[in-house]
Amino acid sequence: MRLRVLGCSGGELPHHRTTCFLLGARLAVDAGALTASLSLPELMRVDDVVLTHGHLDHVKDVPLLADLMVGRRRRPVTVHASKGATETLRRSLFNGRLWPDFTRIPSAQNPVVRLQAFPFGEPFRIGPHSVSAVKVRHTVESSGFVVRRGASAFAISGDTGPTTAFWREVNRQPGLRALLVELSFPSRMQRLADRSGHLTPRTLVGELAKVERAGVPVYLYHLKPAFEAELRAELAELGLRGVTVLEGGDEIAI
Repeated sequence: MRLRVLGCSGGELPHHRTTCFLLGARLAVDAGALTASLSLPELMRVDDVVLTHGHLDHVKDVPLLADLMVGRRRRPVTVHASKGATETLRRSLFNGRLWPDFTRIPSAQNPVVRLQAFPFGEPFRIGPHSVSAVKVRHTVESSGFVVRRGASAFAISGDTGPTTAFWREVNRQPGLRALLVELSFPSRMQRLADRSGHLTPRTLVGELAKVERAGVPVYLYHLKPAFEAELRAELAELGLRGVTVLEGGDEIAI
């Protein structure tokens, strides 16, 4: 598997795009930077999008993708999300007011977008990949994932504060090749991070201590651009081994 980083920031500024990873050519994990990063022929190849949760910075290119795909696809793009996130997309996004309801355009029988709710705790298939969703700790229903193809797997935390079930699932996985973990605020903003369901370097250290598999590379994403320099300085002081801050355009071989 090859994971391409289209966006990995917790906000947008020039040279900072919100969360979006492309696995191979056909599966996107979150949709914060799809249409800003891929050409129209590349977007045509994306068949599935799996969402960690329903917040705008993770879903915003789903409606823009739908608009581009009208009249160009025979099969809908399938958007996989938890029940709560799916309801958010239906009520608050594809509602005919904020954005046209592309789950019924051009027709209910042949839409541009199909919303598919996934269960927690039961692996589901997306093409050649097996995906396990685990509920994590955020202000809305949010998922971490373990994505597997054959003997290799990677895990992504989604937006979360300190959590437990996700790490249990991570520790169960053979062939884990990469671990993507959110990091949002500097530790001086711990109270805000805790209330908003995010990690700081302080709580990151505690979360990584829950990983029982030595030597798995850790990649950090979702740094808030306004605090990125401060976060990088704090991480440097901690001297965490095997931990890398992702940048847009990076590729991870899994």
